Amino acid sequence: MMIVTTNEVANREIVEVIGYVKGSTVQTKHVGRDITASLKGLIGGEISGYNEMMEQARKVAIGRMVENAESQGANAIIGFRLQTSTVMASAAEIIAYGTAVKLSSN
Repeated sequence: MMIVTTNEVANREIVEVIGYVKGSTVQTKHVGRDITASLKGLIGGEISGYNEMMEQARKVAIGRMVENAESQGANAIIGFRLQTSTVMASAAEIIAYGTAVKLSSN
């Protein structure tokens, strides 16, 4: 599955626009990560535990978006975007979305 942030793909024609596709996940904080984050807040530095958590959440959201597109017969997603929003104090939602299309084969 080709995924691009642009609305066109060089040297490929969009033969069919299927439509909006998305995938999402809600990720909660872990108590151990919160303790580490609190300490990092005092001394400064990167919070690697949260980086890993968010990276995994992005992978899940993108995977679900791809499944949504493939189930509709798409072979590409254009206009790809990621968005994060706070659901509650200890949870964030990651949404991956774009437009599913069929591209010509070149």
